[in-house]
Amino acid sequence: MRSALIVYGGWEGHDPEECAAIYRRWLHEDGYSVRMATETQAFADPSIHDLSLIIPIFTMSKIEKAEVENLTKAVQGGVGLAGHHGGMSDAFREAVDYQFMVGGQWVAHPGNIIDYTVDVTKPDDPIMAGIKSFPYTSEQYYMHVDPSNEVLATTTFTGEHASWIDGVTMPVVWKRRHGAGKVFHMTLGHAAKEFENSNMATIMRRGMNWAARDE
Repeated sequence: MRSALIVYGGWEGHDPEECAAIYRRWLHEDGYSVRMATETQAFADPSIHDLSLIIPIFTMSKIEKAEVENLTKAVQGGVGLAGHHGGMSDAFREAVDYQFMVGGQWVAHPGNIIDYTVDVTKPDDPIMAGIKSFPYTSEQYYMHVDPSNEVLATTTFTGEHASWIDGVTMPVVWKRRHGAGKVFHMTLGHAAKEFENSNMATIMRRGMNWAARDE
């Protein structure tokens, strides 16, 4: 049986507990055993090296050196990492080793909650199969991203809320490798209710399963 760990907490504005419950339900339905933790100390547990998948939902906050070292080594060793929005890509701002692993870091969301379009860039990828570009309402994340990411979907800024970024195309969904581990990230999902969007939920669930270590 595949095994997963969900570590949730941090800033409450991203509904960490509600999002963790959604992931837990998906994982159980998809045949995983699931552990839940609400402290970053869980990342320091040597047993995480035996997991199939880790899902962080921990916006901002701090992570201790020993915790991030153990987490990144686990992923380098083959444990999958997957997550969404600031729960993964605006976590642990001072931990550059963590950001190196994730492949991106949030820096702005001009206009806050706005309407924009998610453009599918790799429709032939199994994670995006059958999904066409779609409208979305949420924070439009402006990211600092790793050029080695394999980008599956993007969004383009209009400049309405920050004129100097007019026309900038930004990754929304990507996958990557970190050592032997697979890493998946999606910047959608400011609030738990966004998981009701079928395109968003399908992409995230497929990406989560893609990232999990093959047993």
